[in-house]
Order: sequence, then C-alpha cells, then structure tokens
Amino acid sequence: MHELKIDGEYIQLDKALKLADIAQTGGHAKFLIQEGLVIVNGDVEHRRGKKLRDGDIISFENMKIIIRS
Repeated sequence: MHELKIDGEYIQLDKALKLADIAQTGGHAKFLIQEGLVIVNGDVEHRRGKKLRDGDIISFENMKIIIRS
C-alpha cells in the first residue's frame, strides 16, 4: 500500500488521483470516477469532490493508497 501525504485536513478525490499519478489530468480523474473505477474505503465513489481525510483508502485496479496528513 502506498501513502499519499497531504497538507491540511482533507484533499478532494480528483486531486488525490492526480497527486498519486493515477490520473494524468483533472478530466482523466473525472472520467475514472464517473465510470465507477475508483473505490474509497471499500465503496465505489462517484463524487470527484469527495473529501478524503487521514486514514481513508483509495483503491484503483491493483493499487491501494492511504491518505496521511
């Protein structure tokens, strides 16, 4: 599992996907989320503005990323 360090209390899902190099652009992140390809804490997430906080886990394909503040 990889860690994604954030500054502040939260990060939005689409921005986290870009920082984790899962999505190349915001449009790509939006596409992945809308297609139901991104899992947050075990559930499919369709909101690109979903606020992720310390301990939240993003799953995409074979990759898992834990948010750390």
